[in-house]
This record gives sequence, structure tokens and C-alpha cells, in this order.
Amino acid sequence: MRPEDLDRTDPEGAIAKAAARVSNWGRWGPDDVLGTMNLLDDAKRREAAALVRTGASYSLSQSFDMDGPQRGWRRRTNPVHTMLDTGCDAAAGVQGFPHGIGGADDVIAMPLQCSTQWDGLGHIFDHGRAWNGRPAEQVVTSLGDAVTGIETVADRIAGRGVLLDVGRTFGEDGELPDGFAITEEHLEATIAAQGPTSAVGRGDIVVVRTGQLTRARREGWGEYAGGSAPGLSFTTVDWLHRTEIAAIATDTWGFEVRPNEFDDAFQPLHQVVIPHIGLFIGEMWDPDALAGACAADGNHDFLLTAAPLKITGAVGAPVNPVAVR
Repeated sequence: MRPEDLDRTDPEGAIAKAAARVSNWGRWGPDDVLGTMNLLDDAKRREAAALVRTGASYSLSQSFDMDGPQRGWRRRTNPVHTMLDTGCDAAAGVQGFPHGIGGADDVIAMPLQCSTQWDGLGHIFDHGRAWNGRPAEQVVTSLGDAVTGIETVADRIAGRGVLLDVGRTFGEDGELPDGFAITEEHLEATIAAQGPTSAVGRGDIVVVRTGQLTRARREGWGEYAGGSAPGLSFTTVDWLHRTEIAAIATDTWGFEVRPNEFDDAFQPLHQVVIPHIGLFIGEMWDPDALAGACAADGNHDFLLTAAPLKITGAVGAPVNPVAVR
């Protein structure tokens, strides 16, 4: 399906049809909590370890500080970092420690999805249903996600990463414009342009670079958090299911193209891929340095470790993904 084939007036109908086509409910049993992470197994990790060619490593995380993109939407703020003990306190001798020892301590307060992060399976529901068909109210309560909390995949997300630099392939100076809908054709053309190390398949973790973060760094955050953005078209839902990838991440706030491709909609691709496919989505990743290295030598796959913080019951969590080439 092409974006122009979508009925812009009927997001609910498009969501329902897509969900029926790609649902993984029951695929790994009625009690499953891992979704597509079932596709990333020990064999895939062994294969990924063999991809280390130079040993060079790249953090794919943005910074966690006050100079972040958040604007307060739905109470999402940038991290607030506060010192509890400092070198000044130590020099003043007011910390109460013996024999001259001093130290520093700090604390951070932040929403769990304010910077580089994973969306967990309890993050999005479809008509009151969570991953694997469970009633949402039986999954996430005021105590957190008691079923598919992010801690369930804390030891899972390490394997073969594949960078698809769609921005470099289709954008001007490596950047897609806001509102650019990345289709299956764009993804496949990027794979073809980059070469055989970009082949995508079962259990892979795909990192899509649009170049929007590059632009935001140059021009300022602006509407980066929740505004218009390049991103995946709703029509990629079948590709995301058919390729059997374990996860996908982008350098944008919301993963899918914004404005969304319907007259009145909010993140319709999320509404299918998280509760129905069981797919893990990463947002606000920073692939720029990695992308430069991949373009230089033509190798676009790597060992990727991207474990979320093990926050019990969280529906999303910060992460510092590290690619080793």
C-alpha cells in the first residue's frame, strides 16, 4: 500500500484492517510478555558478536540534561539534575566524614521518555487492549505495568543492529524534510543503496536515520518534541511485521511521520505495532556519528547493546544504546 492509497478520513478503519493483518496475538502463547523480542535469540546474538570488525564503539544516546527537546507536553519535561553533595562541601569540611575524605552525590528527576528511550509493550493500547489482547486495565495500573514492564526485556536487547540511513539516501544534505513519509519502497531502496550489510531480517534491531536530529542541533529544538517530523509511513506496518525485526528506532520524537497521514489521528502506527505486533520502538536516538562511520566504509551492521534501565513496572525507559563496529 502507498500513502496515497490511504483513506485520510478513516483512520479507525485503516487501523482495524492493519491490526487484523499483522496481529501476533497468541503467536508465542497466551502468557507472552516479550513480543518481538522472542525473535532475538541466543543464535542471533552469537551472529552479532561476529560483526565486530574494528572495535570502535558509538553511543546512540542524546544527552540527559536541561538542554533537551521537551516542551512540557503531557507533563514531559527535560531532566533536572541536582547535586546533593559537592566538592565545595568537602573543601568546607561540612560533610561530617573522618580523616579528610569527601565526596559528591547527585539526583535526577525526569520522565522516563524525555530523551533516548524505548517504548515498552504497556505504552500503547488499541481500544482498551494491550499486547497479546489483554485488557489494558489488567496490565497497567497506578502501580505500573505488572505484566509487560520494561524490566522483562532488560537482558534481551543485544544483537545485530542495522542502520538504514534514509536521510542520506533520499534527503537533501542528508536530511529528510518534516512531514516526509518513509515508505516500504524508501526502506528497500536504502537497503539496496547501502549494500548487503544492510539486509534486514528476523531478530534484527533497525535504526532509521532521518536527519531531523541533525537539523535540530543546528537550528534549535523548535517543534522537535511532538511537532512535524519525517518518519515511517503508516503503510510500513506490513513491512515491519513481515521482516520479523525485533525492534526499530529513529532519531525523531515519535517514530512515525508527523503530521500523521489521516485528517484526524494521533500516532496510528503506534496503535498497531505495539499492542498488535508486539514491536519495541526506540525514539530520540542519535545515530549521526555511527552513520558517518558506516558511510565511510560501507558496513551498516554492527553489534548493538541497548538494554533499558531496569525500572520495575515502567512502560518505557531511558537507554544508552552502544553500537560496536
